[in-house]
Amino acid sequence: MAGSYNDNIMFYIYFARSLKNNKVYVGYTEKHPDERVLDHNHGSNKWSKINKPFILIYFEEYHCKIDALSREKFYKSGFGKNIKKLIIESLSLRP
Repeated sequence: MAGSYNDNIMFYIYFARSLKNNKVYVGYTEKHPDERVLDHNHGSNKWSKINKPFILIYFEEYHCKIDALSREKFYKSGFGKNIKKLIIESLSLRP
């Protein structure tokens, strides 16, 4: 698709875990996920204010915005939530 790919811009989906209640937020951003999690920790929206502080636990990089948005939607879907859970569990098994 025209305009959906750009060598200079990266698009990200990320998982940020709330240290307050262990909830995991799935998000999309054009900022680096570390930077976006800092925004959440400053209470960038109502949900963030209630659930902060957060830590970044996982992210994926994309050159195509449409791919990143599709992946975010997938992780928020029924089957995608199961995959997200498996990813999070695999991260906790790392030494």
